[in-house]
Amino acid sequence: MNRRNLLSLMISTAAGTALAPALSLANSATTVGAITAQKTARRSIAWRNWSGSEECFPQARKAPGSVAELQELITSTKGCVRPVGAGHSFMPLVPTDDTIVSLSRLSGVISHDAASHQAVIRAGTRLADIGRPLGELGQAMINMPDIDEQSLAGALGTATHGTGTTLGCLPDFVEGLQLVTAKGEVINCDRQHNSDIFAAARVNLGALGVLTEVRMQNMPKYTLKRETTWHPIEEILENAESLADNNRNYEFIYVPFSGMGFNDIHNFTDEAPSTTGKIDPNDGSETLKQVRDWLSWSPKIRELALSSVAKGIEKEVVVANSWENYASERNVRFNEMEYHLPREHGLKAFREVRAMVEKYFPEIFFPFEFRYVKSDDIWLSPFYGRDCCSIAVHRYFSEDHKPMFKAVEAIFRKYHGRPHWGKINTMNRKDLAVNYERWDDFSTVRRELDPEGKFLNTYLKTLFDTA
Repeated sequence: MNRRNLLSLMISTAAGTALAPALSLANSATTVGAITAQKTARRSIAWRNWSGSEECFPQARKAPGSVAELQELITSTKGCVRPVGAGHSFMPLVPTDDTIVSLSRLSGVISHDAASHQAVIRAGTRLADIGRPLGELGQAMINMPDIDEQSLAGALGTATHGTGTTLGCLPDFVEGLQLVTAKGEVINCDRQHNSDIFAAARVNLGALGVLTEVRMQNMPKYTLKRETTWHPIEEILENAESLADNNRNYEFIYVPFSGMGFNDIHNFTDEAPSTTGKIDPNDGSETLKQVRDWLSWSPKIRELALSSVAKGIEKEVVVANSWENYASERNVRFNEMEYHLPREHGLKAFREVRAMVEKYFPEIFFPFEFRYVKSDDIWLSPFYGRDCCSIAVHRYFSEDHKPMFKAVEAIFRKYHGRPHWGKINTMNRKDLAVNYERWDDFSTVRRELDPEGKFLNTYLKTLFDTA
């Protein structure tokens, strides 16, 4: 059994156990929810994010097919205008009762420069749709996250990242931007032109305007060799720093209550694309189901059973084009919290999170993710001025995530963590102003571009004033 099949099976089995009380809770709210939905449906169609944790009933849903259409839409629309990508954020960045604007028709690679390995890409392009067109031009993105369903604008606006001690978040590879402001003005910016807007707009939360085009710094097309190997978690923690420094992309995943996790490593290779290390995906499935169904009452026995299975998983090796090797499928919905901590605190914080969760939250089954990200100089980037370790925790989408996330967030904050903009957190304006040295600079640019707050929904108004 390979890594992905094991994790999918662990999650799906545990999800089945968790689903019954969740369905009971949902049924108890059916009457109220149905009445509310019926009333609202008369005037609009619901928008929901991927996990279903955020929703709204906008009066208008627009999808302009050109910059000119977008300009007209923004200047003629009253009320709030919120851009929407793929809905993979768990924070309320999109919801509004007014107008949401999809960038789905503003997609595709527009142009490229073979000498500089740069390409201009429309902001509504899904990350999954960038790799192949760039590859045909002899280029590839320098790094990518482990989910590629997001739009380019959404990924940049929330500082989405991959992993690698020498690699920044996606906005760090941006060389130029185009956005449409609240007045309908088209602004082009880079490090030499409108440099303050450029510094603010690379991570912008959709609060400055609507992003339309991005000039990305890429590199020559390349192939990656991806290797995943399972180990006891203490062995992983002992070697994590060295592995991070000696491999292009390194992260580790820990399965709670198993004592086991796996190292996930990518490096450049000249090998031909191929796949090895695959085992019958159905092998061991009944055993894993029984472990979840029968042994959840005993964490110690549960760990013994799960670790026995994990220790039997062979090394998995996949050689493929870069854009095909970064991302993994997400077939089970969840809600997520991720914080970015100074690198020197990362492993200590992880140990505390693991100990706390396994002591107080025995129902948890989703893996923890631990990644490395290089520092940058982007005003609202969580990686501004410091190399970071990123730690992500998850809860099944229909379960109440708040108790565990509250407990985990306290540990993240203790170690001076900054939240991923698209992942659940409770930081308010005061908290953010303390943690982001250029917060006031960003706020100044935001007020200059959108003094009336056209792009601010209820949540963003709590972060930015329009005075």
